[in-house]
Amino acid sequence: MLLSLLALTFIAQTAGLPPPAANPTRSVPAPAKLPPANPLAPPDGSDERAVLATVDKLLGGINTRDAAAIGATLRAAGSATVVTEAESGPATVRTLPWPELLARFQPGPETFDEGISSPAVEIDGDMAMVWAPYVFRLNGKVHHCGTNHVSLVRENGAWKIASLAWTSRTIGCPA
Repeated sequence: MLLSLLALTFIAQTAGLPPPAANPTRSVPAPAKLPPANPLAPPDGSDERAVLATVDKLLGGINTRDAAAIGATLRAAGSATVVTEAESGPATVRTLPWPELLARFQPGPETFDEGISSPAVEIDGDMAMVWAPYVFRLNGKVHHCGTNHVSLVRENGAWKIASLAWTSRTIGCPA
């Protein structure tokens, strides 16, 4: 009797729904890493736009070799970490305090051009993360590539880079 009542209740709750066969299982496996960001630009005034504006200022400073512009995007306490992937052998990990990082961007005859693609932006309150593949060109030629990971915090209404990490490889880079 109890089973009959449960069956009638279930039938009443599912009336009008398509049969289970009409709802196929997901055929695409779940992503193993962060999904690519939405290809549409974030709306003006959004936190995503403000976070990406800080990253754009960082890249602008790199591309013009302007240590002061780069420094303006950085939180006072922080560091950069680079993971260099060798063609053979283990990767090396090196941490650079901000002054050491900034020393790499002094005026000189070479032209720098670092560009990112498909940035994924994640925000939780006053903390944000940008994950994006990049290609670095020296004098117009691909020098190395990898992935940038930028951690940001919002202080006094402004997004600042708390830490910066990237991988660096010379093989498998897009042209």
